[in-house]
Amino acid sequence: MNNRAGSILWNLRQFTTVSPTSTTVRLYPLGFCRPKTVYSNWNPRNLLLNNLENKMQSSIRYLFQDALIFKSEDDDFRTKGISTVTALIVNRLLCPRRLCFDSKQSPVSDNELKKINFHHQASNEDVSTKETKPTPVTFRKLSQECNSLSDVLDKFSEVPTFPSSNYFLAMWTIAKRMSNDQKHFEKQLMFNHPAFIQLCEQMMREAKIMYYDHLLFSLYAIVKLGVPQNTLLVQTLLRVVQERINECDEKCLSVLSTVLEAMEPCKNVEVLRAGLRILVDQQVWKIERVFTLQSVMRSIGKDAPVALKRKLEMKALRELDRFSILNSQHMFEALAAMDHRSIILLNECSKMVIGNIHGCPLKILINIMQSCRDLRYRNLDLFNGIADYVATTFDIWKLKQVLFLLILFENFAFRHTGLMDLFMKKVVDEPGFLNMKSIVSILHVYSSLNHLYRGQTREFLEVMASALTGYLHHISSENLLNAVCSFCLMNHFPLAAINQLLQKDIISELLRSDDKERNVHRLHVLAACLKLDDAPYHKAVDLVLPPLPSARLYPNAKVAAVLNSLLGEGHFAANVQLPHNYHVDFEIRMDSSRSHVLPLSDVNGVTSATDTQRSTYCLDLTHPRGFLAMKVRHLKVMGFHVILVNNWEMEKLQMKDAVTFLKSQIYSTEDPPTADVNFQSTY
Repeated sequence: MNNRAGSILWNLRQFTTVSPTSTTVRLYPLGFCRPKTVYSNWNPRNLLLNNLENKMQSSIRYLFQDALIFKSEDDDFRTKGISTVTALIVNRLLCPRRLCFDSKQSPVSDNELKKINFHHQASNEDVSTKETKPTPVTFRKLSQECNSLSDVLDKFSEVPTFPSSNYFLAMWTIAKRMSNDQKHFEKQLMFNHPAFIQLCEQMMREAKIMYYDHLLFSLYAIVKLGVPQNTLLVQTLLRVVQERINECDEKCLSVLSTVLEAMEPCKNVEVLRAGLRILVDQQVWKIERVFTLQSVMRSIGKDAPVALKRKLEMKALRELDRFSILNSQHMFEALAAMDHRSIILLNECSKMVIGNIHGCPLKILINIMQSCRDLRYRNLDLFNGIADYVATTFDIWKLKQVLFLLILFENFAFRHTGLMDLFMKKVVDEPGFLNMKSIVSILHVYSSLNHLYRGQTREFLEVMASALTGYLHHISSENLLNAVCSFCLMNHFPLAAINQLLQKDIISELLRSDDKERNVHRLHVLAACLKLDDAPYHKAVDLVLPPLPSARLYPNAKVAAVLNSLLGEGHFAANVQLPHNYHVDFEIRMDSSRSHVLPLSDVNGVTSATDTQRSTYCLDLTHPRGFLAMKVRHLKVMGFHVILVNNWEMEKLQMKDAVTFLKSQIYSTEDPPTADVNFQSTY
């Protein structure tokens, strides 16, 4: 027994001698760091060699050729710290001798054991005297201690520590606290700092051995710090993220989605996105957090397979009961990012947004409206809820924010009279905020939606005309045309702006533009307004413009059938082309009292023009938009009595009811409801 015990003790002493108790590792044999740089207090969870993910559970781990040696005590490893001591490199199995229980094995004497132990303790004391262990560093501590990006790089150059992701995360945290100008200046200093290249090199070396989420956070911070995406650093990290994508858990899935959102398309990004789609397709039902689900939806791309989009939609519908207010607000953006219009999901989220709209930041409401525009989703209750809230809290918002919201409303042809009246009064009272861009935008919104505020229409138009005159020396020809055309739709004719627009060089420039067709159409509108409206201009009469392309005709078969049943053949004409490029669907001639319909050959009758419209009304389906209101105004000037027939109303009526409805419109002596929305001529 003594011999066996002595043999066991001898082997244990050999292990102790070969594997020092100092938790110090030399890294340069694997090429992870510069020579003579070693990491002390290493955390094995931060190290992945050859994609081995097994944990160190034994007290001693040993590798073979050119491997690293780790010593753990109760599996409690402390990370961080760099020192310049020498560590052991082993080129053979770290067991020079088998553990032997043979009684014939020569025992080791107690004196020899004491010598070995004494030698080992002396070595440890010598190492501890030479070694200076730095304080562990985290990115939070770095961001608190440093005031600039250069300060972080200075810390790195003094004593580099693992992982280098801490330095990039600290710099990004500091940069977020800065103003845009300061951030731009600090980034230039960062790129020129001598330690920045070394930090990038160390980041590339450590990419395969750090935590996967640390790697993803680092890549995100690097992109946000402005490191060009085509650099070796970014492309290397992208490749490593691809190689290790199977390590993705739900947290990493969320971070990876955020990274892809922040990056521009390139080959490695698209490959990584394809890998993410495969991963999401496999794990979508395991996702527990709604935030992670929405991050994934935003990052998979608009060209993702429809089956994957529907699977994500079904997952979101299952989680509806767990949606927070913020989740409902962000779902619009998530669906728009992957270009998937889920009416059920949008309707449910709209209800929650409307019910909890008080206190919602205007930025989120604008994002919701932008997403609705991208998804072609129209919800009148949602739009009214947003507009009512903004009108109620109007004084706390900046006018630029409200204008941006009005522009989005105009995209939907949505006209909220209360909000537009408030904004119009604010423009009259405080015209100082107007600049060239806002002038053109405001004119477009109000003319397109055909909105006027009876008490201040003239004052509003005069303020806008005066503001436009101040920018005539700086405005582009196309912006000038847009502004003047908007004024014409509102029956207002500012002298200075029109005189400048009608100059030959401006007209020539507009006709040479890439958007020539649109410019020609607007110039024809200007010419028609100057001829037909009560405007003090006659120059446009001689304006030579290219002809407009033929208008597409959309004849309404049901209206034609009703007119044929009501009036008979030869008493109405279809698809009538009129001067000034106007077109009406049907023309009828009547006596002066409008009680009898006359044959078309009778030239003494009063002409009625019947126009069937679908897309030229506001979203409430009753208020005509700008171009239709101008057309009605001009047709009246040309001697027509205008009857507007809504296609959607005719389609839902039975034939008998449609005849009764149209008969009441034709023989009515009252003006059509558009009479109250026509602007009075002002100049």
